[in-house]
Amino acid sequence: MAENKRFLLRLDPRLFDAIRRWASDDLRSINGQIEYLLTEQARRAGRLPHRRVERPGEESDPTSPDPGDEGSLEAEVEALSNLTRPVS
Repeated sequence: MAENKRFLLRLDPRLFDAIRRWASDDLRSINGQIEYLLTEQARRAGRLPHRRVERPGEESDPTSPDPGDEGSLEAEVEALSNLTRPVS
């Protein structure tokens, strides 16, 4: 696993306080919240590829749609609903 880059970030005190409260609401550290927000915005802007989470026992399928592609939301919802169904 690659080591995270470290750098100094200067923020307006009001922005820092807003991020601190938001992080607390989301049960994240301030650093984790900032990283989450930056990652989401980079993905929305198309600057960072969407990462597909592989589930245990699932093989990667090169023909399956990338979660960033149209129509993949339905596949994700279906996969999640399969996880919550009771096992007979």
